[in-house]
Amino acid sequence: MLRLRALRCHPHRLFHHGTVCQDQVMGQLRACTAEEQLFDVVSKNKAKLSVSHVGFAVGLLWQFQRERPEMLRTVKLIRTHPQFLTLRVLAENKISLMDDATVVDVLYGGLRLQIEPHDSLIQQLVIEAWNRLERFPMTTLSKLSICLNDLGLHHSPLMGHITEIVNQRLDSIQDARVLTTLMISISSLLSPHLRDALIEKADILLDSMDTFHYNNPRRVVQFLRQMKCIHRPLLEKCSRILTRNAPNLDVENLSIVLTLYHSLPFSNWGFRQAAMQRLLELMDSCTDPESFTKLFIALGPLAGPATRESLERTALLLADQLNAQQAIVIAETLEEMQSRNFQLINKIASVLHKNLEVYRPVEIAKIIQALVLLHCQSPELFSRLRSIVLRYLQTCVNIYEVIMLTRVLAMLPSARIEESVFSRIDAVLPQCSLIALSSITTVVTKWMRNDPSYSQSTHSRYVRLLQNLNRYAHERVHAAKRLDLLMEELKFISGEWFEEMLLEETIVVLQRLADQLTWINMLDLVLFLTRTTYRSTSLLDQIASIALENIHKIHYSAIYIILLPFAVLNYDSPKVDELFDAYIQHFTPKMSLFDPHMLVLLAYVLALTSRFPEPLIREIFRVDFLAKLDAQLETLSGAQNMRVRSRLMQLNRAVYLECPEFQVPWFHERYCMQLHRRDHSSVNLAQQQIHSMLEEVLGGVNCVRVAALTPYFYTVDYECVLDRNQQPVPYSKLSELQISENGKIQWDSGSEKERTELPPGAQRIALDFLNSKSFCKNSQHIKGDVLMRKRHLEILGYRVLQIPHFEWNSMELSTPDAWKEYLRKKLFTELPRVP
Repeated sequence: MLRLRALRCHPHRLFHHGTVCQDQVMGQLRACTAEEQLFDVVSKNKAKLSVSHVGFAVGLLWQFQRERPEMLRTVKLIRTHPQFLTLRVLAENKISLMDDATVVDVLYGGLRLQIEPHDSLIQQLVIEAWNRLERFPMTTLSKLSICLNDLGLHHSPLMGHITEIVNQRLDSIQDARVLTTLMISISSLLSPHLRDALIEKADILLDSMDTFHYNNPRRVVQFLRQMKCIHRPLLEKCSRILTRNAPNLDVENLSIVLTLYHSLPFSNWGFRQAAMQRLLELMDSCTDPESFTKLFIALGPLAGPATRESLERTALLLADQLNAQQAIVIAETLEEMQSRNFQLINKIASVLHKNLEVYRPVEIAKIIQALVLLHCQSPELFSRLRSIVLRYLQTCVNIYEVIMLTRVLAMLPSARIEESVFSRIDAVLPQCSLIALSSITTVVTKWMRNDPSYSQSTHSRYVRLLQNLNRYAHERVHAAKRLDLLMEELKFISGEWFEEMLLEETIVVLQRLADQLTWINMLDLVLFLTRTTYRSTSLLDQIASIALENIHKIHYSAIYIILLPFAVLNYDSPKVDELFDAYIQHFTPKMSLFDPHMLVLLAYVLALTSRFPEPLIREIFRVDFLAKLDAQLETLSGAQNMRVRSRLMQLNRAVYLECPEFQVPWFHERYCMQLHRRDHSSVNLAQQQIHSMLEEVLGGVNCVRVAALTPYFYTVDYECVLDRNQQPVPYSKLSELQISENGKIQWDSGSEKERTELPPGAQRIALDFLNSKSFCKNSQHIKGDVLMRKRHLEILGYRVLQIPHFEWNSMELSTPDAWKEYLRKKLFTELPRVP
């Protein structure tokens, strides 16, 4: 098909107007209500059929099919019908007589009726369309672009020609349906300039269209996802239209939209809530495998426990009727739901097992990941999957597939790794992106660690491969010339290998490319710095400057992301202060537009920096806001749910301790108690060491408490009490003090936990061991949450002493006596004497 240009020709075209006889045939065709009627008309009027008759008949056949549910369609029967062959022959013979619209309509209908792409009719229609391309109206051009996508010609010269025409005639497009269809079709060939022009045009046309045409905003969301472009104002506009239409959408369309949003870093709780309500209404009508599968993948991740249980029961009943593709998406959804219904998991696994030979490499990778994460127990199935992966690795030429297969191979139990796998990995390394190199490194490191046949030769093989991986990764980072492309590769990269081998060099390259930073692409860099916790002051200063200069261009939903690194990395400066003040003023009038959980996350980020804007705090701690937040939490994934709940607790604690004037009550007592009961954190070697030495320094085990729980549920590593003369006070002595009627004072925490009061002039000391996670990467600068914790413990009456890991593990402290002397200095010289 890519050589079609050589076959282009310019035949003389004629269009014959219908005669009376032909009008009678058309009347008979228009009267048809089923395929057999239409084929009967074709059979009786073969000699009379004109171009218009053939075009109308093909379109009508697809219309009959489209109006039926997919499971009731009879495309295969139509395609093999003798009279359909007659229509195909007539169409091919009369192509030159067709008008422009009919050429594309017949091509479109033929592809929908599953005529093979290599069929001569399809190829001749494509050639004819190419010959006439320049004179096509935009509506016809839009339909042709759909056909080319169906034929897999996304990057063909013909699609490139269409892209150029769109670029020239963009101002003439006034139909949102035409525009959005073209946007999807040509998305892989767009320049940044044309991409931005299309987005601007779509924004305008969405305002002027009928808001019940939900497919237009759906295609815009699809386009933005394909382009990896998070245009927040346009996404918000699409979300409003889709939310308005949600009560009338069917399961298929709801599933499509939810899947699109799932892969976009854009909060759309309004649509998710409306979609969930509509899906609950449709549950009883989704009783066949096709509609139920769509319901399951859309509703399962959003639903509460009772609804999930009902969905899983139905899935178990329908499992034997699922086809190969339906079984995969059910398995992936069960993985997303973190299901532990092992009866259903095993049933789906058996369906997958029966269909293994029909799956493509990427599908095999998805199956392995889902079954492993679902803790499926089927050695025979995993053995077959491993054999299939090894077979595909020998034949795959797609780099993405090779990486996926290599990654999932490491998830499967195996005694040894074949030499052919190493050879395949070596062969693809020069073409791998940074994220692919990171993925392979993780796999090779795991194999190296788990290889039972450890020997000098196998060890050398692993080491040689890791050296190659490091070399290609360094070369790829240093070769970067465009910030956007580098950030695209860094977007999902993480892990020890990257941080140890590449992070420093990557930061240097990012600083070199920083002049390419704009308000549009800076969000990726912001997230990268936050994720890696690397405190690059030059990059942070530049981000602050750009964010301030473009404050009115930046969508309110991006404010949380922009402020995040400054709070997490505890970076402050006059420019950063100005940034926070400006953005607080910027988002305050728009608080009602935020999704509830995003407002909580934003308030937590501000709390890290000891900023508590009163309108924001008042808004969050209203009863109706908290009720709305509870409703939203039910639609979030388990990890997101826990994260937002934790941030709300931390915000509640911060407001209660730092802003008592707001009179916000502490209402997380029960939540914290539940977390405390589930907490099984272990004590590392350094902490055990410190504990034993503190006992010696303070004069006994009774003078220090380990993992002491404070009011409002902070846990300090070590707690002790020193009197006014800096002498340790045993806890047994504290419990004997009687300074109130009942001998104890109730801490004002809303907790039943009581704390013994201290002797006059005594101080309660909190010693915290700060591991590497307490500091920004490759620096001795503590993070924002560590600083907030210290602030709160001091409000609670503690004198906070911190033991940084780099001090405790330094060369100077290499003997027990040196460690004890270090602790004495911490306890008795860093504390001011109390008069």
